[in-house]
Amino acid sequence: MADPIRVLVVDDHAMFRAGVKAELATAGAGVVDVVAEAADVGEAVAQVRESRPDVVLLDVHLPGGGGVEVMRKVASTPGLADQTPRFLALSVSDAAEDVIGTIRGGARGYVTKTITGPELVAAIRRVNDGDAVFSPRLAGFVLDAFAGSIDVAAVDEDLDRLTEREREVMRLIARGYSYKEVARELFISIKTVETHMSSVLRKLQLSSRHELARWASDRRLL
Repeated sequence: MADPIRVLVVDDHAMFRAGVKAELATAGAGVVDVVAEAADVGEAVAQVRESRPDVVLLDVHLPGGGGVEVMRKVASTPGLADQTPRFLALSVSDAAEDVIGTIRGGARGYVTKTITGPELVAAIRRVNDGDAVFSPRLAGFVLDAFAGSIDVAAVDEDLDRLTEREREVMRLIARGYSYKEVARELFISIKTVETHMSSVLRKLQLSSRHELARWASDRRLL
């Protein structure tokens, strides 16, 4: 019987990491083995070096630069570039720019956190074997990007004006969340949401949340 697939779980929420580990211990017994975890970019790179995982379950939004920065640093670190693990994004975000940006950064797959334990184990096995794995809706984003239906460069240029937190607020507001709901979702104050929203509208030269919703929909960011 083959050795279990060595997995590193990277996410800045400790409770989520614990949940993933418990789910994999149940659904992936004898198939996967969570050998380490990390909460930010620096810890993730250090754990790749120390624990030598086969597959890294990687959140897109992390303190210190995000999942793409983890992949960039691993690829450019002496001693790691020749033993780079496979990266599988596991994120709450299903926005086109996150999916496309993460795949361009080097991930072999992208699944959302609504995935079940058995589905996640299957995705890990496929990525470890060299396959590309996407949740069905997200695969469409990647195909559209290659077909030219999504102007990736234009999307990146617009989003580069926003901070990571502003992007999170923008996406939730564009989806119709109230300021109170955004504050609860992101664990920030309503006043902070208002401040971020004002900054988003100013940077994107929009005047209302309704214009923001249209702007995000046109770019397939919802």
